[in-house]
Amino acid sequence: MSVLTVDVGTTVIKSVVFDDRGTEIAVSRVATEVLRPHPGWAEQDMDAVWHAVVRTVREVLTELTDPVRLVSFTAQGDGAWLVDDRGRPTGPAILWSDGRAGDQLTAWQRDGVLEAAFRRNGSLTCTGMPNALFSWLAAHDPDRLARSATSLTAAGWLFLRLTGVRASDESDASAPFLDHTTGDYDPEILDLFGLSAYARLLPTVLGESQRIAELTREAADRLGLPAGLPVVMAPYDIAATARGVGVVNPGQACSILGTTLCTEIVRTGIDTTGEPSGINIAYRGRERVLRAFPTLNGAEVLGWAARMLHLPGPPELARLAFASRPGARGLMFLPYLSPAGERAPFLDPAARGSFWGLSLEHTPADLARAVFDGLSLVLRDSLAAARTDVTELRLCGGGANSDAWCALIADATGVPTARSQDTELGAKGAFLTGLVRTGAESSMHRAADKYVRMQRSWQPDPARTEFYTALYEDFLHWRAVAREAGWRGAATPPADAGRRAPGTSGTSGAADSFTARRIDTTHHPAATPAPGGTRV
Repeated sequence: MSVLTVDVGTTVIKSVVFDDRGTEIAVSRVATEVLRPHPGWAEQDMDAVWHAVVRTVREVLTELTDPVRLVSFTAQGDGAWLVDDRGRPTGPAILWSDGRAGDQLTAWQRDGVLEAAFRRNGSLTCTGMPNALFSWLAAHDPDRLARSATSLTAAGWLFLRLTGVRASDESDASAPFLDHTTGDYDPEILDLFGLSAYARLLPTVLGESQRIAELTREAADRLGLPAGLPVVMAPYDIAATARGVGVVNPGQACSILGTTLCTEIVRTGIDTTGEPSGINIAYRGRERVLRAFPTLNGAEVLGWAARMLHLPGPPELARLAFASRPGARGLMFLPYLSPAGERAPFLDPAARGSFWGLSLEHTPADLARAVFDGLSLVLRDSLAAARTDVTELRLCGGGANSDAWCALIADATGVPTARSQDTELGAKGAFLTGLVRTGAESSMHRAADKYVRMQRSWQPDPARTEFYTALYEDFLHWRAVAREAGWRGAATPPADAGRRAPGTSGTSGAADSFTARRIDTTHHPAATPAPGGTRV
């Protein structure tokens, strides 16, 4: 018997079939389009997403000889997938990466609303979350809210099309409205954001054991499957990926090197202390929480850099980058290129990227290396924000195919890294969830032990880690300078910032609080190209 899984990503929809040993035996992929009708907007046609799911399922079924015993799926999170009382879209889905509500977010941040909400449920709002989008729609398109009966996520939309059930799972509901102590929406958080009137749009939250229903006759006919098959709604993509790579117990961690650079750590309870940052995702009822830092800047930055350097894509960018030495000969890159700014491990809708220390002596390889260094330091930044000790960082997503980047991340974070043998980790997490929910496996822990297999690991080099520790301090410094300059004016730093250049050590305060100590990246013991290949 086979298990059919579906992973509704932002740019690609995949159907993956696993056999009884948990091995991928068939995969079908269809690219999807992100619509950008205005600057900062990110939308998708909801019917087009459903049609792409149908297409991938039908394609993958042609490769099977065994019958399918269950369907389990995961999908991109956040956003507002609004439907009317008949379950029909009232317009395009507004995605997690949408930035139109930036002004509202800034106002909430200024007024202390974001921090107050974080202190209740441990999740910091970003522009693509439902509360920000409801607020924007109320001001700019109230008619659409009036015509809408329910605000779903991508997973909720697919569950509706497959089973006719209108609901959300706890992971999708976690940010921004969930009360982690009850598993239901927190009316005080709704009131904080001035959105009590829109509580009617929030779907029923289904607990871990409730997210299973039967495939309807209509959906079965479209997909080419028998009606009545069990359909399981797994956690949304970043949480499903954590399960797929075997991160299920407290203290385990992973980083997704994909559209988002998402670092996740399993905890036994939510963390609402410290500087508001990231999100807390309900992971297994009241017993487990996934502390996550999903950035807005990830693989798209690599694609941008490849285009700027006239390279075919990220694999060629990696080969170029690792011909340069660690630290890119004094060149620092802040990788905040998303039009929506950044959301983790800090929140600033105005965040923008920049190079620091660029000179005529730098080569294309140095620019490429600075991009990989900058993205790796974002992962270190997320681990620091988590304030939780981890002994291994499991890597997944397209970027994890690069041996050299996996080794760089180990050096930059000081944490051993490992890569899974599987390639479709979100789908693998849906597979594991489906087995547990249907009773084929007794627990997520046992399912992960049985079916998750790691392929390769990397140990941090102590000298390189020491080097990157100093570089990380520089990274924080130049980010502070850029932020003080208003990001867009970051190319012209304050006069006193000239006292310090990338490749010097210090702390993360303002520019005038530093005493420069130059790190010579030419002769530093860590400043030689990393060993190993650059397979991407």
